[in-house]
Amino acid sequence: MTLATTDLDRLAWFYAELLGATVAFERPATSVDPRIAVVDVGGADHLMLVETPDAPADDLGPLGRARWGLRVGTFEQLCEVRARILAAEYPVGPIDTLPTQWTMTAHDPDGRPVDIRAHRPRPAA
Repeated sequence: MTLATTDLDRLAWFYAELLGATVAFERPATSVDPRIAVVDVGGADHLMLVETPDAPADDLGPLGRARWGLRVGTFEQLCEVRARILAAEYPVGPIDTLPTQWTMTAHDPDGRPVDIRAHRPRPAA
């Protein structure tokens, strides 16, 4: 997934420091290409952050919710991420309990929603 932003440093900080991702690399702007950062969000997944002069779109999906999300390992880690987001004064919803996962929706510094979830343990067979 590629996200546009007017402030690459702020957006990379949000995903790395608050959500636990890792900035894999950054590339400065050139005469033909914008400044970018690639953020490793776990597994084989990554975000490409692109600094642009224009404000980004809200990136809502067809149901008016986040188009993408990321996963943490446990409910406790989900609670820790939520606490970090709240302490940094970014919007985050409550943790909802679904049949197979716990999930919450946060909003990044550009106002885009991102779903963050932890899978619930499967009952013993």
